[in-house]
Amino acid sequence: MRPVHLPSSLAELWDLMAAHPGAALLAGGSDLLVRLRQGLGDPPALIGLERIVELGRVQAQEPGWLFLGAMATHSLLLEHPLVREHLPILRQALAVLGSPLIRNQGTLGGNLCTASPAGDTLAPLYALEAQVEVRSASASRRLGMGDFILGPGRTALKPGEVLYGVWVPQQPAWSIAHFEKVGRRQALAIAVVSLAALIARDESGLVTRARLAWGSVGPTVLRVPAAEEALLGRPLDDASLQAAAQLARQALSPIDDGRASAAYRRQVAGNLLLRLARRGS
Repeated sequence: MRPVHLPSSLAELWDLMAAHPGAALLAGGSDLLVRLRQGLGDPPALIGLERIVELGRVQAQEPGWLFLGAMATHSLLLEHPLVREHLPILRQALAVLGSPLIRNQGTLGGNLCTASPAGDTLAPLYALEAQVEVRSASASRRLGMGDFILGPGRTALKPGEVLYGVWVPQQPAWSIAHFEKVGRRQALAIAVVSLAALIARDESGLVTRARLAWGSVGPTVLRVPAAEEALLGRPLDDASLQAAAQLARQALSPIDDGRASAAYRRQVAGNLLLRLARRGS
């Protein structure tokens, strides 16, 4: 039976990681424990992070930035007043992530470190241009989302590093902040395709800024600059969205798997963009 260690501070964590190389870090466990039961990995020890209070903080810590601790649960983030006020697109994604049980147990850091292209929090954080902070016993560094998540199940974490939290820059006034995913069922669905869209418009209704991030259509979450640029200076109507959707379908690289074909994913990815016309009217 492998030992389980529960440090109560980062200092204790660094000591335990040094003493138990190869130990798996345990956050909520909603992904890791399932993998272990399936025989996918055999770490010599588990190091639980739940008692390290600073990893669960959510606060406006620096001017112009909101900090979301890696151990903040999905439920905590969903109901937190700072997330409710400043990050509605992330809150929309959290509301459809798993079940209440999973949201109570799972953590933001766990969702990111699992690095699934279908992870519900990833597309909103890409659209928000968030940064992740990783720490070790001797250093700290920040990375953009695209630099941190390298592919399915792969991150830029080095040995001895942990995901400390996520920094989200203060957002401009978005006219539309929209997250939607399509799955094979109405609840507890893994996204076949998801879209996080942030749109700003001027007083005449023309698009001035656009950020579009798709999940489950490539090895990582993908933004399509050409589709974003196609919306600029135009009304958010069927014609402009059709043009942007076609550019998105050409740029995305989905796969065939047991949940959907690549062709279906590509079609739905564009269709989700077309649905913004309802929000633009």
